[in-house]
Amino acid sequence: MYEGKVAVARQKSEPLEVIDARFEAPRAGEVLVKIVGTGVCHTDMVVRDQGYPVPLPLVLGHEGAGVVEQVGAGVVGLAVGDHVVLSYGHCGRCGECRSGRPGYCANFYDRNFKGARLDGSQAVCDAHGHPLGSAFFAQSSFGTYAIATERNAIPIRKDVPLELMGPLGCGIQTGAGAVLNALKPPAASSIAIFGAGSVGLSAAMAAAAIGCTTIILVDLHDDRLALAKELGATHGINGGKEDAVEWIREITGGGADFTLECTGNPKVLAQAVDALRIPGTCGLIGAANLGECASLDMNTLLFGRTVRGIIEGDSVPQVFIPQLIELWRAGRFPFDRLVKFYDLADINSAIQDSESGRVLKPIVRPA
Repeated sequence: MYEGKVAVARQKSEPLEVIDARFEAPRAGEVLVKIVGTGVCHTDMVVRDQGYPVPLPLVLGHEGAGVVEQVGAGVVGLAVGDHVVLSYGHCGRCGECRSGRPGYCANFYDRNFKGARLDGSQAVCDAHGHPLGSAFFAQSSFGTYAIATERNAIPIRKDVPLELMGPLGCGIQTGAGAVLNALKPPAASSIAIFGAGSVGLSAAMAAAAIGCTTIILVDLHDDRLALAKELGATHGINGGKEDAVEWIREITGGGADFTLECTGNPKVLAQAVDALRIPGTCGLIGAANLGECASLDMNTLLFGRTVRGIIEGDSVPQVFIPQLIELWRAGRFPFDRLVKFYDLADINSAIQDSESGRVLKPIVRPA
């Protein structure tokens, strides 16, 4: 057993509780990672509020980065001392995983939202030995340590600031990958991104890197729109003050080639579809509560528009996360401008700052 601390969601919509905890040694196919930083993501809050009914109590956190402390039996490609970014869980064996689409793993929900290992066991308990829900996104990284699998612990180079890299495992990867891997807009095309949080801004930076010449951000916060322009956006629209769809049509001469919905709001999704040219493609990456429905005029799709969901940026983390690091090192993907660091003891302040929009990407550090 290893000892440390974790942040636990005990009750629906209540603040997380930071407590002493014990961590199991890794089992076969697992690694124990000493966490140096974990990003706070919207999905953590969705689960805390039971929009996804993952059993509580639960150790949240799914954008961890740290150092491999111990490896379980049969693990290959990872060694003690490796620097890793923790991404999402997947089986590695189903047809989608084997065809390079692990975000659409046949067992994605159980491996990320079961709140336990697949056999129902837990890797973490409190100081009195009571089990705590774990294995959230195959990591539960709001703590001193995390148990991950060899497939979702991604080794990275050791000459970059490890505490900064955790958000590449989910939110940053999702936004950038939606553009670079899924939509793949050609050079000189137009894209409108709804939601200028860390996911939307990552998409904007990726669009700038790939050569889009019209990059429109829609948000309710003027300061985020100003930052978007510094990061490569060509236009910013405050959707609370202006008709975003009409402005996008005006800017693009009829509609954007691509749109991206990052908010999880059904009304915003309808706007993102309406803002497309004919034909055009809308990517949906915003996480809504299970059962949330959107209403679309069927004729908006009949004329060749496409709406497609995108999980984790259509990425293969072992390939894509190192690529994002290289873009960052080259100065072409400055995601470090989105972050603010907090101690684990202040995690509820980090969450509040994220929910209020004051901070784009909080990163909590255990020590």
